[in-house]
Amino acid sequence: MEDALVSGLDSLSPPDIHYVNAAWGWLDLDNIAEAFAELDRVSRPAQANVDVLTLRWELFARRKQWEEALEVARTLVQLAPDRADSWIKQSYGLHELKRTQEAWDALLPVSEHFPEISTIAYNLACYACQLNQTQASLTWLRSAMRLGGKESVRKMAMKDADLKALWVQIKKLTIPARRAA
Repeated sequence: MEDALVSGLDSLSPPDIHYVNAAWGWLDLDNIAEAFAELDRVSRPAQANVDVLTLRWELFARRKQWEEALEVARTLVQLAPDRADSWIKQSYGLHELKRTQEAWDALLPVSEHFPEISTIAYNLACYACQLNQTQASLTWLRSAMRLGGKESVRKMAMKDADLKALWVQIKKLTIPARRAA
């Protein structure tokens, strides 16, 4: 399968690129069944395209078919370990399957490779909270706020059920200024 890996949509040829674009269109219209139908029309070699797999993961996630989404995410991690979203999708699938410790264990080491990705810090904050690691959760949430914007991350966190146990603390959360090097 790795030999068949095509890295981007621009590397797809017609008609595959048209099927993928149509699938994205159906997804935008929230018609998951039609999006899957279009994606299933993509040629077998192009099914290994990372962006095709990413779209397939999105479709499974919208349907809350987490076992299938996790399988696709694991393939993404194998084929595109240099893309942060591969790891994010894998850990998110694990978390949605109530395998939060595995999600934490899979994402934590990756945070060192992608230190500027706020979604990784945010998800680690969520997983830590669910694992009753309050201080770790607040530390990761501060990091996510630094990277992704304090108020936008705070607003998102205040609506996130995974962080509900910390809502009172999140309201008061401050972010220390970065020290000059």
